[in-house]
Amino acid sequence: MRVLVTGGAGFIGSHVVTALRERGHEAVVFDVREDPGADVRDPAAVRRALSGADAVCHQAAMVGLGDGVADAAEYVSHNDLGTAVLLAAMAEAGVRRLVLAGSMVVYGEGRYECPRHGVVRPGPRALADLRAGRFEPPCPACGADLLPGLVGEDAPTDPRNVYATTKLAQEHLAAAWARCTGGSAVSLRYHNVYGPGMPRDTPYAGVASFFRSALARGEAPRVYEDGRQRRDFVHVRDVAEANLAAVEASSPTGALTAYNTGSGDPHTVGEMARALAAAYGGPEPVVTGEFRLGDVRHITADSARLRDGLGWKPAVGFEEGMAEFARAGMRAA
Repeated sequence: MRVLVTGGAGFIGSHVVTALRERGHEAVVFDVREDPGADVRDPAAVRRALSGADAVCHQAAMVGLGDGVADAAEYVSHNDLGTAVLLAAMAEAGVRRLVLAGSMVVYGEGRYECPRHGVVRPGPRALADLRAGRFEPPCPACGADLLPGLVGEDAPTDPRNVYATTKLAQEHLAAAWARCTGGSAVSLRYHNVYGPGMPRDTPYAGVASFFRSALARGEAPRVYEDGRQRRDFVHVRDVAEANLAAVEASSPTGALTAYNTGSGDPHTVGEMARALAAAYGGPEPVVTGEFRLGDVRHITADSARLRDGLGWKPAVGFEEGMAEFARAGMRAA
């Protein structure tokens, strides 16, 4: 199968390309890192790249939280306009198989249960609470403490920042494309991806990159809030294998299917920082109490649909993955 991989020279995209080629597929890289003319927003360039393609793995995106709304136009341009240009070109070229790099950020906060009110969805955390060190979202009905759990794909979406909003818009565009063309679209909602080749020293790379970069400088990782916020850290090779499974699967046509893509083994950010520092042999992490207003408190995945539907399962455990990542090379950007 000939598979066009947008963003194929990036962190996740390069691992997707490797997984495809190792399985015997022809992976075609479309990435401005390798060719300045390979801009997914350029209709002519995208049409040329799609020649002979059987499927597309769409990894190209501007990532991160977004700086308020100051950079909203740039995010929308790269993520949503770029996706729209790609989908229009796919419709014209008759390419009917799409795997989209989705994200868990479309959910906002994760799943919570209140002892009194059952499953609830807390709103955005108040600035006054964060400044006072009250990081846990309370029950919106009674203010009680909540128990975080695993979020499933059928949970309501509630993007909390510009980046998250553009990722959800990508899914809506892909769903519209699938309905119009009879194509099959899969969105792999990545959780916190880490591993070899992760970009260093960039605000868009994620917390694992920040911690690893600090250790490389001989500095202690700085952990925001109280370090108890829960995440699902999934290794990049497992994410690449999920893309491979989605490319090869017989997915429903005329619709988009979303799959959480996580390890199924939640850990706190503090636990991750300590495991990485121990494996690296660097300074112990420092819990700072700082916060970012766009962050959510807990978001962890139920990836049963991906395991059951596509036969995928993660192969790299948390301790093993962190030990490898502690010594792995990182890219400049």
